[in-house]
Amino acid sequence: MPKIYPLLILMSLSLSGLMAQNKKNALAHLDKNRAEYEKVAQQIWEWAELGYLEDKSSSLLQSTLEKAGFQIEKGVAGIPTAFVASYGSGKPVIGILAEFDALPGISQDNVPEKQARKGSNAGHACGHHLFGTASSAAAMALKDYLEKSGKKGTIRLYGTPAEEGGAGKVYMVRAGLFSDVDAVLHWHPGSRNDASAGSSLANKSAKFRFYGTASHAAAAPQNGRSALDAVEAMNFMVNMMREHIPEKSRMHYVITRGGEAPNVVPAFAEVYYYIRHPEREVVQRNFDWVVKAAEGAAIGTETRMDYEVIHGVYNLKPNGVLAELVHKNMESLGGFEYTPEEKAFAEKIKQSFPKHRQQDLNLVTQVNSFSVSEDAFPGSTDVGDISWVVPTAGLSTATWVPGTSAHSWQAVAAGGMSIGHKGMMLAAKTLAITGIDLFEAPAIIEKAQKELDERVGANFEYTPLLGKRKPPLDYRK
Repeated sequence: MPKIYPLLILMSLSLSGLMAQNKKNALAHLDKNRAEYEKVAQQIWEWAELGYLEDKSSSLLQSTLEKAGFQIEKGVAGIPTAFVASYGSGKPVIGILAEFDALPGISQDNVPEKQARKGSNAGHACGHHLFGTASSAAAMALKDYLEKSGKKGTIRLYGTPAEEGGAGKVYMVRAGLFSDVDAVLHWHPGSRNDASAGSSLANKSAKFRFYGTASHAAAAPQNGRSALDAVEAMNFMVNMMREHIPEKSRMHYVITRGGEAPNVVPAFAEVYYYIRHPEREVVQRNFDWVVKAAEGAAIGTETRMDYEVIHGVYNLKPNGVLAELVHKNMESLGGFEYTPEEKAFAEKIKQSFPKHRQQDLNLVTQVNSFSVSEDAFPGSTDVGDISWVVPTAGLSTATWVPGTSAHSWQAVAAGGMSIGHKGMMLAAKTLAITGIDLFEAPAIIEKAQKELDERVGANFEYTPLLGKRKPPLDYRK
């Protein structure tokens, strides 16, 4: 028996060496095609298309993947810009998420001072142009790995539209597009390199619409019933609610329609609400109470009310098994350094922040320490729904200058030049070599699935917060 041990050791070393070589090949593949990926990302940055309207951005990613040998399924889940790109066959099935929608009202050129970009009223202030491109690049590197190694398995790139308030991924989960997936990887632009696992805020949104009666506001106000009064009455009651809802709840609104002229009693008014909390059950309870406030406002003002649920997303379920693997791979790659030109650009961006937000630019050279927590970061994502049905892990890279807030002009600026591209390539490389680990070691997937089962509980059945509504393809029009 002892004679077998050296053979096992040699076999183990051989397999380890083969995996290391596969990873080197994947990294070389990404470096070789870097210029093409930067060009794709920059083009999507320039288009800056809004949620469910990302026709050119989606088509560019699809054509890039198709040229690389992927099979493309277009218009999935009833969404024209959603797609699934697949290569390979059999198990395991590894999914990678790709976003590409921009944000309205944040136009910015790729310069280190606030300067709107001519001809554009939108901007990639959350870096989804980098997100979609890096994920696609990682998928292509994994396709190359499967092809050359002869390894069995499927790599699947999900083109997921309208993350910003449109909940594109939720409709894709609801349509069963993740039912056979074994693990999902994703990433997001940020100002630090980090693969820690945490949660997020569940979120449900709706537009509340009130219908009154128009009348001359001075000559015959008694004949009018103000839809704007109803909106204001609803908002007043919701603001009174804040004292009595569970801690960590968040509720925000904007009045999207408030009437046309002061001398006309408004016959129509609309208010748009987001309701958030770290737990999806609390979100639903708070939302139901907000609906009662709207109903009460309509009764009190003798108007009529209806509402449309726009989106609803679960909180993220962290997966420590997958997250630790992602962190290990990111740490093996390390961060990156600025060129003198990039450093000068970053310094100017840094000076635009208040003093308390100005951070050391050398943070981009580091990878944050690793942790797993159920604590929620103060934001929401439709990745949350996926994480309840498939083991899911993500990461963030420093595509922005340290200290940058998401949804800011500074994020658009850095994301549109080489600083953003460097973070994008770090993400692509981390995703690619993590994917190789998953293809080579199915036991990791089994452990990740066991962790997910324990976190969601034996009796969990997925029901989307947005119900049966169809994708709101016109919500950005």
